[in-house]
Amino acid sequence: TAAVFWVGAVLVINDELKIGTVVALAAYLSGLYGALSGLSNARVELATSFVSFERVFEVVDIHQEISQHENAVELANMQGSISFDDVSFDYSAGEDVGLQTVKRMSMWRPTEKVEDDELMQVSTRRTALEGVSFDVEPGELVALVGPSGAGKTTVTYLVPRLYDATTGTVRIDGHDVRDIEFESLAEHIGVVTQESYLFHDSIAANLRYAKPDATPEELESAARAANIHDYIASLPRGYDTRVGERGYRLSGGEKQRVAIARVILKDPSILILDEATSHLDARSEALIQEALDGIMRGRTSLVIAHRLSTILAADRILVLDEGRIVETGTHDELLSANGLYARLYETQFRAGAPV
Repeated sequence: TAAVFWVGAVLVINDELKIGTVVALAAYLSGLYGALSGLSNARVELATSFVSFERVFEVVDIHQEISQHENAVELANMQGSISFDDVSFDYSAGEDVGLQTVKRMSMWRPTEKVEDDELMQVSTRRTALEGVSFDVEPGELVALVGPSGAGKTTVTYLVPRLYDATTGTVRIDGHDVRDIEFESLAEHIGVVTQESYLFHDSIAANLRYAKPDATPEELESAARAANIHDYIASLPRGYDTRVGERGYRLSGGEKQRVAIARVILKDPSILILDEATSHLDARSEALIQEALDGIMRGRTSLVIAHRLSTILAADRILVLDEGRIVETGTHDELLSANGLYARLYETQFRAGAPV
């Protein structure tokens, strides 16, 4: 560049070249250097891209364990009966392939002295359910109770077929869930989990995820039933307010009530609830519980119970321990049996949960 301006200046002084030509030539030279520099770095960028593509294709090529059968049936009018027939399930990573290897190696602890081949054989296999059998009638409220790790959440995962049972059969209205279309399961089963998942979009869009064609009146009705309408109406943009990624602009109780409103809007035949509200303040917990009590009426409900009021309202209580149903009955019957439920009642529910 210095040479261009030096020689160009001499030529301009001698009236052999115009100054605009020198400036243009310097600009062309900068463009040429940029292109040559980019070309010289192409090999490095190409090598980096191949590594990235390899990782992306590993994710794309991971085997899909849950798939819809070719002759899957559509349940247009689901009644809501649920049946577990000698169901067993274990979490198993299977064969070490691609990214699954990382999952197995993550179980290793630095303090453990093991050989390399021994490290690669760390098993993630854990039996979560074993020989579980029970029936839920349409419109019945069944509470799942048990210590941590007993298999309660796994039971609720098998109903909408988030997992397939290792052995045994899970049936809805007499049909094996593996023979039901995914769309039917998604349409007729509503789930409220411990953590509410909201998208980086408006409140209205998050509600319409359950019913895309819902009218503003239907949104408002569902929000009122979930005790969240007054809060939404107080926002400057109302239902058009963006909630942020994973709903970070809302409090825990507000996110939970939006999730409940979404389920109310969906109006499912089967409702699965995990009432993890202990981390919320008393007011939010009371509002959420009031909303839950309303939507459980008249529909089949499978509830992981954390509050005594839910347990007392249940038609039946299933007590799980180490993947097995150890007791079943009503609240009074289980207390009279003086078993695991009675101990849980004394340590958890009686002292920690309001009636």
